[in-house]
Amino acid sequence: MKMIARFFMAAVVALTLAACTGDAVERAVRDAFLSGDTTAARYDSICRLITVDPGRYGQLLTEQGTIDKVRLQEFINGVGQGLRPPMTWNIGGYGQGEPSLTIYFERSGSMTPYDTPGGAGQLKKAVNDLINFFPGDKVAIHIVNDDIYPYRGSVDDFLQDRDIYASTAGVGNAATTDFKRIFEKILAAQPAGGIAVLVTDMIYSPADTRELSVDKIFNEEQSLAMSLMKKNQNKSFVVSRFDGDYHGNYYPYNGAPVAYHGTRPFYLIVIADIATLDRLAGDSRYARLLSPPGARHTFRFNQPTRDVDVSIVLDWWQDAGRYRLDRDAALTLTHVEGDRTTGKLSFSVAANLAPLCLPDDYVTDAAHYNVRSQSGYKLTIRRLNEDDFNNNNREYLEGKTHLLTFTGKPATSRDELTVELNRSFPAWVPIASTADDRVPDATTTFGLEQFLRGLYDGSGGDGVYTRFTIHLNQ
Repeated sequence: MKMIARFFMAAVVALTLAACTGDAVERAVRDAFLSGDTTAARYDSICRLITVDPGRYGQLLTEQGTIDKVRLQEFINGVGQGLRPPMTWNIGGYGQGEPSLTIYFERSGSMTPYDTPGGAGQLKKAVNDLINFFPGDKVAIHIVNDDIYPYRGSVDDFLQDRDIYASTAGVGNAATTDFKRIFEKILAAQPAGGIAVLVTDMIYSPADTRELSVDKIFNEEQSLAMSLMKKNQNKSFVVSRFDGDYHGNYYPYNGAPVAYHGTRPFYLIVIADIATLDRLAGDSRYARLLSPPGARHTFRFNQPTRDVDVSIVLDWWQDAGRYRLDRDAALTLTHVEGDRTTGKLSFSVAANLAPLCLPDDYVTDAAHYNVRSQSGYKLTIRRLNEDDFNNNNREYLEGKTHLLTFTGKPATSRDELTVELNRSFPAWVPIASTADDRVPDATTTFGLEQFLRGLYDGSGGDGVYTRFTIHLNQ
């Protein structure tokens, strides 16, 4: 009875609004679907249309005059199901307000050479860009080493400071970096919807490590990271690696300080609730946060499997054989026939992979996909470009980022083609990690793999970023 009542109410809302000629909310929702702009900003603009005209859109408001998200979700679903192909838009994560940004800036002995008067200042610029391009003004800054300390100046003071390490001299104990204390405090202090960014060289250097072997300290580091991740399964960590000028002493784990002049890796670690990061991944205003310009590598730890927007492209120029699109079932082909000469069927699917926040060289490598079917279809994938769009295919390609083409010989009257984009430990991490830093270099970080491996294993290890199934019927 509850399902019947809900269906009836959704129908009433949809019919009432549809009866309003030229309804602005319906047009806005339809345009969001067709343009692929299902972002928090677009959701907010639709909500504004509703709240400024409560007499017209009272069905979508609560008694208090706020958005009734259940009814709005049902209305949006109704509009999406009326499109061809049908589309969906989950608004569950929207309407939570703008997130806050908290910067945790490491000030250890091995970090100060990243911001010297003679260097290019890549590290400081990366942090300044995070702040300057962050929507809203809820920004706070802390200094970290053996503990977390408040930054004494304002945000503007930080942005304009030409020698941030000189102006923060004497804050905390620069001889150690207590990752356990730092991460635990960051996670404990993080508000709902809050975003924390740790600026660090990712070198684990707790106090009292004399006479501890490298293997022992690495095991401790990996166990710490794994424990942090297992205790915070609702969090994601986005690790981005950069290169920056470094002029000064480097402090190896075993050995005397070494004067080093050149480039060294540094890292930005974004920490937030999974739901917050998933929401921001669909909002272009936060692109610099999740895929920062200038980063050599980026990887999100504890990224759950999620659906992506997928549509079959009718009459693509590379098609072979014949098929029809089932208008009542998305991702279903009927009347499937192979080419009369070769016996092959080839068809293409457009997908929006942007919300996964993965490097293009990863998502365009077919080796990272599992493709299963009885007919043995093979996959090729590439990024869409502007030349691919025309008036005949725009409705299928709009809002999509990549084109996946499947080719095979139909071997059965009914087939299911399942596609999975695999998640695996990033290949760049072992290459960028070292167990001997007595001779520092431009490419490696002491113990990097152990900490990141702990985060990865703590979040469940290998898995799948996204999956979808295409049904093929003769």
